[in-house]
Amino acid sequence: MVNKDLQSVKQRFGIIGSDTILDHAINVAVQVASTDLSVLITGESGVGKERFPQIIHEYSARKHFPCIAVNCGAIPEGTIDSELFGHEKGSFTGAISDRKGYFEVADKGTIFLDEVGELPLTTQVRLLRVLETGEFIKVGSSKVQKCDVRVVAATNLDIPKAIAEGRFREDLYYRLNSVPISVPPLRNRGTDIYLLFRKFAVDFAEKYQMPPISLTDEARQLLLHYPWPGNVRQLKNITEQISVLETKREITKDVLLNYLPNQRANNLPALSSLSSSDKSFSNEREILYQVLFDMKKDMNDLKKLVNDIIQSGNVDTSHLSVSDIQTMQTVFPESYTQPSPSVVSSPTTINTGVTSGGSSSKIKDQRDIQDMEEYVEENLSLDEVEKEMIRKALERNNNKRKYAAQDLNISERTLYRKIKEYGLE
Repeated sequence: MVNKDLQSVKQRFGIIGSDTILDHAINVAVQVASTDLSVLITGESGVGKERFPQIIHEYSARKHFPCIAVNCGAIPEGTIDSELFGHEKGSFTGAISDRKGYFEVADKGTIFLDEVGELPLTTQVRLLRVLETGEFIKVGSSKVQKCDVRVVAATNLDIPKAIAEGRFREDLYYRLNSVPISVPPLRNRGTDIYLLFRKFAVDFAEKYQMPPISLTDEARQLLLHYPWPGNVRQLKNITEQISVLETKREITKDVLLNYLPNQRANNLPALSSLSSSDKSFSNEREILYQVLFDMKKDMNDLKKLVNDIIQSGNVDTSHLSVSDIQTMQTVFPESYTQPSPSVVSSPTTINTGVTSGGSSSKIKDQRDIQDMEEYVEENLSLDEVEKEMIRKALERNNNKRKYAAQDLNISERTLYRKIKEYGLE
C-alpha cells in the first residue's frame, strides 16, 4: 500500500503514529480484508486491537452486513454458548423464548471475538465446528443451522503457553491463526507516545472547555521512557486525569510523576528476589506484599507472647504497645486484667489458670494455643484484602468491570465471579 493510502486508513479509523510495525499491521489488515480467512490479532491489553476488525470489515465485501463485537471474557461461562449460538425456549431456566445467537445475527457479516483465549473448552469445540463447516446448533436444539460469518479474534494471552497448559485447543488456534496480526505495545512505538498524548490533550481540552495541557522537556522525556504497562488506554486515562485535575497547563516532570504510579513503586517494600521484569507490578500488588509481611511479623510476636504465658503463668505487659494490649484483650477477654490507674508501676497480668505440675493444666494450655491459632488464622484471611482491592479498582474505573479487570490484571470472568462472591454488585 502506498503511503497516501496508509494515511487515509489511519485518518478514517483514528489511528495515530508512524511506527513501522504498526504500519505493517495495518497493511496486513487491508490486504486480508478481501478474503474470508480467519484473522488472529495479538497484542497486550490496551494497544488498540479493536481497530483492526473494523478495518478488515470496512474494506471487505461484507461491509454492508452486520459487524458484531463480542467480549468473550465478559460473558459468564454458563451463558456463553447461548450468547454465541442462541437457544431454544425452555432449554434452561430463564429461557422463556427462542433467542438468536451472535453467529446467526451476523450472518454474511463479521464477528469479532475479543479475548478469545477466555472461552471455555466446551465453547471452543463449538467455535471450531463453525469455523470448519459453518454449522452450529442452538442450546437445547437438535437442528443444525448454517451461517456465513467472517471470524476475527483477538487475545492478549500467550496462546502457545495456554495450549501447553491445556486451556486452549491447538486445532482451534491454528484455525483462527490463518492470518496473524501483531499489534506492538506503546513502549516500543517511540515518538508515537508523544503524538498520542498531544491528540488526547486536545480532545479533552475541547470536551471540558479548557486550554490543552503541554509538557516541559523533562516531562516529555519521562513520558517517552515510561514503560506504559496499560498501553494506549493508560496514556489516555492519565492525560484525562491531568487535564481535569491540574490548574497549571504546563506539566513538569514532578507533576507527571504523580500520575505514573509504577515510578513510585520502587519506594515500597518488595521481595529481594524480584527480577527487573517483576518491577511492573501494580501498587495494589506491592501493598499486598507489605500486608503479608506485617501479618507474618504479628503472628510471630503473638506466638512468642503465648509461649511466655505458658512458661510463667503470668506475663508482664508493661512493655507492650497499645495495639498489643488491644490484641490481648481480644484473644483473652476473660482472663485479661487492665492495670489500675493508681498503680502504674504494677505489671499487667494475664491469668492462664496454670498450676504447677498438673497434667490437666497442660492439656488446657495446648487447647488454648490451638484456639488462639485458629482465631489468628481466621482474622488473617486474605479474602478481605482481595475484596478491598477489587472494590477500589471498581471505584477507580467508575464501576466499569472491563477496565477494573485490566487494572487488577485478571480476566473479566474472574472479576465477575469475585464480585458475586464478595457481594460487590
